Amino acid sequence: MHYIYQPVQWGESSMVDAERRLLANALLDPSNCRFVLLSDSCIPLFNFSVAYGYLAGSHLSFVSSFDDPGSAGRGRYNRRMRPTVSLAEWRKGSQWFAVHRELAVGILSDRRYYPVFREHCRPPCYADEHYIPTLVSKLFPARNANRSVTWVDWSGGGPHPAVYRRRDVSEGLLRRMRDGSTTSRCSYNERATSICFLFARKFDASALKPLMLMAPALLGF
Repeated sequence: MHYIYQPVQWGESSMVDAERRLLANALLDPSNCRFVLLSDSCIPLFNFSVAYGYLAGSHLSFVSSFDDPGSAGRGRYNRRMRPTVSLAEWRKGSQWFAVHRELAVGILSDRRYYPVFREHCRPPCYADEHYIPTLVSKLFPARNANRSVTWVDWSGGGPHPAVYRRRDVSEGLLRRMRDGSTTSRCSYNERATSICFLFARKFDASALKPLMLMAPALLGF
């Protein structure tokens, strides 16, 4: 068996190519109904049973998609994308998603919008932050919860979120991430819930040992 390796560059459309390949391979198994994209710097905030039940029990997908009027949102729009994608339709969001099979098929079968993104969304436009959020907003708005289930801290500003290392990890930190919706509860199947996030990032490799030590108390194993 021969494998063909394609290089993936951060910020390039090859990131979206990789995501689509992952979805394509997962879709080959007809029993797969939920598709979750995570970073290698993500950690679970709940055990497998809780996460599985949460995703399997939702009739919506979880893709963050919003209109950002600033330079990191609308400022990245290329007018050459018209008329296929207008500025009013342009969306930004997290690339870490959880989608139903219907949306996964829709992302993979798209032949209209992705070529436009691949051609005209180049750094400082980052296709992995705009393509799927825009596509889902245009084609599947009623099937999307319009939020991510991956917790992340962008409060420090800059192109990357906060990174948690060994010295930062504590039971209090993880509980705050789990209860991150205390002040602004989210919706789950049209009902308010205190569980908004199933995963969290961005964790450095040095955080692994303290995380493993806390796993029995927080995750139940």
